[in-house]
Amino acid sequence: MARPYSDDLRRKLLEAYDGGKWSLSELAERFGVSVGWAWKVSAARKRTGRMERPSYRPGAKRRIDEAALVGLLRSHPDATLVELQAELENKTGLRFSTQHLWRVVKRMGFRLNKSHSTRKSGTRNRTASGAKSSSRGLAGSTLNG
Repeated sequence: MARPYSDDLRRKLLEAYDGGKWSLSELAERFGVSVGWAWKVSAARKRTGRMERPSYRPGAKRRIDEAALVGLLRSHPDATLVELQAELENKTGLRFSTQHLWRVVKRMGFRLNKSHSTRKSGTRNRTASGAKSSSRGLAGSTLNG
């Protein structure tokens, strides 16, 4: 991948252009850059007022207020993702998926633990042959058959 031109080159090209002796086309040839790049740099300076390249941060901006999320996780440690999602939507007015919320929670170093107070799932795992699994701990029980 091509590397970007240095801020020093940008500054020198723009300062020479500000001198008024040459056009951007002539300066592009003189500095060994494309005319399109020279126009782009000049337009960016007109737009932002800065000669340096803008800092690049890939991806979308973070939408979830992480400080509010930390407060919710500390005050309601047993809340589910759906409850956290609803509470954050009430506080911030932003909607986002529970998947996205889970990724943020995980990135922040929190984990969601299983609740030991809820009852176990009513379905049992079956073996490949269709027989009941013996992993549920039937030791000491008798089989009626």
